[in-house]
Amino acid sequence: MVDDPLVVVLLVLAGFASGFVDAVVGGGGLIQLPALVVGLPHATPVQLLATNKLSSFCGTTVASTTYYRRVKPHAGTFLPLMACAFAGSLGGALLASRIPRSAFEPVVLVVLLLVGAWVLLKPDLGELTALRFGRGAHLLGAMGIGLAVGLYDGALGPGTGSFFVVSLVGLLGYSFLEASAKARMANWATNLAALVIFVPQGAVLWATGLSMGLANLAGGYLGARIAVARGAGFVRGFLVLVVSAFVVRIGGDVLGLWG
Repeated sequence: MVDDPLVVVLLVLAGFASGFVDAVVGGGGLIQLPALVVGLPHATPVQLLATNKLSSFCGTTVASTTYYRRVKPHAGTFLPLMACAFAGSLGGALLASRIPRSAFEPVVLVVLLLVGAWVLLKPDLGELTALRFGRGAHLLGAMGIGLAVGLYDGALGPGTGSFFVVSLVGLLGYSFLEASAKARMANWATNLAALVIFVPQGAVLWATGLSMGLANLAGGYLGARIAVARGAGFVRGFLVLVVSAFVVRIGGDVLGLWG
């Protein structure tokens, strides 16, 4: 339980900002998880991760609903994507304690650099939906993305939503807006899967998580509304901004710049 009112306010603000970023293009964990680390110095790592997932689950719930109502993505793709993302996240959460964080960060950094360069060098990428592959291959591609990114989210997590968006745009040919809609639904599934593991362990700090979750929900609703109204160009620009922030943060971790 957090007793300092200033810490509570800062955590709630972090939850709101995280929900907004997650709803547009993913990557809200870059804001929320560090805020929890600073605001709850005596919490264990698993408590921080579990509480972060509870808050994010609230935001992705409302963002997914908003996108579904306004973008109307095709259920034949997003339902298998969600199912595989859920399964992948379960597996990742079970593996998380066995895989050192240091083994992931250099790989993630290289992927982020490639993603950022790719989006910048292809200005027309994701402007319109131009689906690739036949129906069967397309579905298998979506399921593969769900499993791979879901596994990553369960095991580590930073940038999950952004990886969903980029994979759906680059590999399957969706516009950034439609990819964001499907990514929010898949991210909701990965958050739920993580809670399936964390809640029975008693790892969730409920008072903090729900307080931040309400703010995350509000941020998610606003972010989804703005993304739908502004379209693919806005989502693309936001993606470049978020990926750049991740490169700085994770690059600093790899190089030992942040202590």
